[in-house]
Amino acid sequence: MPSWRKTRCWCTEATPRPLPIGLEPSVFGVAARPLAALVAVLALLGCTTLSPSAAPNGLEPISQLQQLLPADAIFLGEQHDVPEHQQIHRAVVEALAGQQTLAVLALEMASQGQSTEKLGSDASEDTVRAALHWNNEGWPWSAYGPAVMAAVHAGVPVVGANLPSARVRAAMTESGLDALLSGPALQAQQEKVRVGHCNLLPESQIAPMTRVQIARDVAMAQTVARAALRGKIVLLLAGGGHVDRSLGVPLHLPPDLTVKTVLLQAGPAFEETESADNFDQIWPTGAAPVKDYCADFSQQRSAAAAASRSKKEP
Repeated sequence: MPSWRKTRCWCTEATPRPLPIGLEPSVFGVAARPLAALVAVLALLGCTTLSPSAAPNGLEPISQLQQLLPADAIFLGEQHDVPEHQQIHRAVVEALAGQQTLAVLALEMASQGQSTEKLGSDASEDTVRAALHWNNEGWPWSAYGPAVMAAVHAGVPVVGANLPSARVRAAMTESGLDALLSGPALQAQQEKVRVGHCNLLPESQIAPMTRVQIARDVAMAQTVARAALRGKIVLLLAGGGHVDRSLGVPLHLPPDLTVKTVLLQAGPAFEETESADNFDQIWPTGAAPVKDYCADFSQQRSAAAAASRSKKEP
C-alpha cells in the first residue's frame, strides 16, 4: 500500500487532470464525471488555494479512490471529532451516488433496524432523523447530516449498522464473542480498549467492553453483507478502529465479499508500522483539535462516582 507523508490537506487543480495511465475513464461502465467533481470538492477541504499539493506517488486523492474499485463495499474509518473527515464522507457519497454505483450508505452512527428505505428522495431532515432514530448528543447531526442527506436526495437508502443499545449489556457477558478473534487479535483488541479508556477501567471490565466492541463489528458486518448488491457499492462510515482489517468489521464478512478499507488519518503521517498494512489506503487530513481526552474521561468518571455516592446518602 502507498506510504503517506504528512500533508496539510488535499489540494488539486480546479481543472481535473487526466486519469493516471492504466485507469479506465469509467467505472462499472458509467462515465467518471461525478468522480471528477469529487476532485473539486476535496480541493476545498481545509485548503486556502487550488494549487496542487504533493500526494503519495504523485497521485491525486481522486486517483486513490478510483484504485479502490471495483469493490462490493468501501469502509471509511474516521476520527469522530475531525470535521474534515465528515466533509470527506459527503464528497465520497456524492461521487458514488452520482455514478449510480452506491447501493446503500451504512452508518456506525445509527442502530441496526433503522433505515430511510421507505422515504422519498425529497424527505426532510427531520423525517430522516426520525427514521434513523438519530442520537444527536452522541453523533451531531450538523457533522453527519450532510452525508446522510446527500444519499437520501440521491435515492440511496441509509441504514443503521451499529449494535442496538438494548443488546449492549447482553454482549458484555457473551463469552462466545471472544472466539471470533484469534488469540493475538483478541489480546490486541483488549489492549486497544484498555488504552482507549486511558488505563482507567478496572481490569475486570476489559473483557466485557471488548466483547461489546466485537459485537458492534459483527453487527456492522451483518448489515453490510445484507446490503451487498452485485455491481454496486455499500459505503460504511465508522470509526477507524472498526475498519481495521486485523481486528474490526472486515474479519466478520463473507470471504467472497470484496471490501476496501480507508483510514482517514488526522495530523502527522501514519508511521511505517505493521498497523499500516491493516488498511488498503490511508488518506491524510489536517490535524485534529488538541484535546486531553483522558482528562475529560477522568472527570466524567469522577462526576459519575460522586453522583452515585450522593444517591446512596440518606
